[in-house]
Amino acid sequence: MPHTAEWKVRLHLFEDDEGTTKAHVVLDTGTTALTARGSAHRHPADADVPEIGDELAAGRAMIDLAHQLLQTAERDIEGVAAPRPGMPRTTA
Repeated sequence: MPHTAEWKVRLHLFEDDEGTTKAHVVLDTGTTALTARGSAHRHPADADVPEIGDELAAGRAMIDLAHQLLQTAERDIEGVAAPRPGMPRTTA
């Protein structure tokens, strides 16, 4: 049975005066929204290249989001999985 879905991702980046870039990402599946965060801090001796901070903070937020998605999938699998041989069947 074919399945098609569209999920929307919003990524917001913020940089403060101290050289810290923060990323806030929201994944909207239409039925669920997951929120993740990431940050990057520029060392004072480093050149001020905002794109690098954006890339690091966004990448870290996306990693956080990926971990949340995997955890959600694992919980969902446990919720619908058939009992394994030798395992007692539980009822709710």
